Amino acid sequence: MAKEGPDWEGLLKWSLANSDGTRPSRNLSEEDRKWFMEAMQSQTLDVIKRMKEITLVMQTPEQVLEEQGVTASDIEDMLEELQEHVESIDMANDLNSIGGLVPLLGYLKNSHANIRAKAADVVTTVVQNNPKSQQLVMEAKGLEPLLSNFTSDEDITARTKALGAISSLIMHNKPGIAAFRLANGYGALRDALSSENARFQRKALNLIHYLLRENQSDCNVVTELGFPRIMMHLASSEDSEVREAALRGLLELAKDRTDGTQGGFGEEDEKLKQILQDRMNGISAMPMEDLGAVKDERQLVDSLWNACFDEPSSLREKGLLVLPGDDALPPDVAGGHFEPPLRAWAANPEFGRNASTEKKETPLLLGPGPSTEDGARLQVSSNGDADAGDHHRSD
Repeated sequence: MAKEGPDWEGLLKWSLANSDGTRPSRNLSEEDRKWFMEAMQSQTLDVIKRMKEITLVMQTPEQVLEEQGVTASDIEDMLEELQEHVESIDMANDLNSIGGLVPLLGYLKNSHANIRAKAADVVTTVVQNNPKSQQLVMEAKGLEPLLSNFTSDEDITARTKALGAISSLIMHNKPGIAAFRLANGYGALRDALSSENARFQRKALNLIHYLLRENQSDCNVVTELGFPRIMMHLASSEDSEVREAALRGLLELAKDRTDGTQGGFGEEDEKLKQILQDRMNGISAMPMEDLGAVKDERQLVDSLWNACFDEPSSLREKGLLVLPGDDALPPDVAGGHFEPPLRAWAANPEFGRNASTEKKETPLLLGPGPSTEDGARLQVSSNGDADAGDHHRSD
């Protein structure tokens, strides 16, 4: 399919070639400057137009779409394309202005699990590091279907994606955190830790740690709900990231001791001591070349041992805490999990695309739809207006 619109990939290559620091920068001619501004404006208008088309589809009843041959897979592709567009904060905020936010949230209740999961993924991008969109989603009662999917969806992927969206929605959002707590969010997180899915466990543990750092008073609530015992179990998980996240949560709880006594978990202290000792023995037996992969875990085990038992760990005594090549200072073992990734390059998600990547076509409704002034009838294009996005987000 022929590529429509400005050659953004070529523009990027041109920009890089002329700003690599090896040659003096040249001033754009008036003609080049005019072309560039027109191209940027055209791209912005095209994205808004495309988002409006996607909004029309999202507003169309599922039965009507099925009658016109639009499949669940087509909807997934359409949502993936929308996710590309809302990588830009401006476009994410514009989604509500053009009427697309509410129907997007409606897809969280779709009968297809993959669509529910993908809709949550798009919501994550919309609200990520974006206070305005966080507020808009809260006002649209978007937290409610996310909580429902997180706690009771039969599909583990949909549950995991909903949890990811909740994390992004309430992060640095005090009203969101308060609403999550009132909705028995901690109880739902406790249930999530009992899952057999390591990815689901990791997301739950990371959110727990963030919430405890934001609200130290919640440590008592978490302890009363039995989190320490569950976290101790997960500290022996075969998944290294689950182990680290569990240790991180335990360390946060141990730091919150207010009675001044040794140990932080009462009757569970002996169990924790055995778990940490077993892990230190395992680390001590690892080949030197493998120790770099457990650098953060070494720091966490030592810190937790010291916090609970007020003595150096065997890792420190054996010189295994800081190895040649390691940073002398303890790493920030939490920040990386909650620092939202950078949004896409300004308002242009086309930069950096692989030109050789084949694009999928998404059947979309043509025309302004029944809600517009001219009352044009709803139609479905057999080959779609534009290429569906081929961007995939990592978890």
